[in-house]
Amino acid sequence: MVYAYMRQVPILEHLAAQKNDILTLAYQKDIAITQEVVEYATRDLRIDERKDFENFLKSLGEGEYTVIVSSLSVLSTRVEELVKVINCMLSHEVDLWVCDANLCINAQSHMNEVFPLLEKQRKKPEEERQIGRPKGSKSSSKFDIYHSEIMTMLSQKQNVSAIARVLDVSRSSLKDYIESRGLKSLVASIGSAVKNLEDKEVDNIVLICPFEAEALAAEKVS
Repeated sequence: MVYAYMRQVPILEHLAAQKNDILTLAYQKDIAITQEVVEYATRDLRIDERKDFENFLKSLGEGEYTVIVSSLSVLSTRVEELVKVINCMLSHEVDLWVCDANLCINAQSHMNEVFPLLEKQRKKPEEERQIGRPKGSKSSSKFDIYHSEIMTMLSQKQNVSAIARVLDVSRSSLKDYIESRGLKSLVASIGSAVKNLEDKEVDNIVLICPFEAEALAAEKVS
């Protein structure tokens, strides 16, 4: 089952643009779309207010499922919610295609691929409120080429000195880069979900969809 998932809210691209991105990727990857799913809202709601979306995620049970979105923003504009959604899809072994990144997130994905997308999503709301070059914005850095490696090592609890030795760079310069980009706060915002994503390739690991876990916890309380 292949779903083209679209969400129409004022802050996102119009449905026509989303659909065009999805159809283009589907053609390039030779993916046959089975069903289109469209979510409407007058504002950018949190996941706990989007019952239809939660029900859609819970419907992705046993079987082969693929979900295609034009961007991660369609799933959520909030990093903590995106981590939750990605974990849920991984727990159901769903292939998630993200058009603007030309990336498929699944059980074989590496964190180096996922981290940049999450950081981009975290920065987007602030950038969209700015006009022109934001005051205090950062220019490119020589450390940008190591971005994925730095994010991965930070998520593994390695300190700046250890990372600097691995990359063979100046500790002080690396520390400034990490602080100026807020990389530690990004890793912290992802929290324990990072471990779930990293452990997904380990044999006999069973991921539990966060939405299902919450439902079970609520049932026990009641």
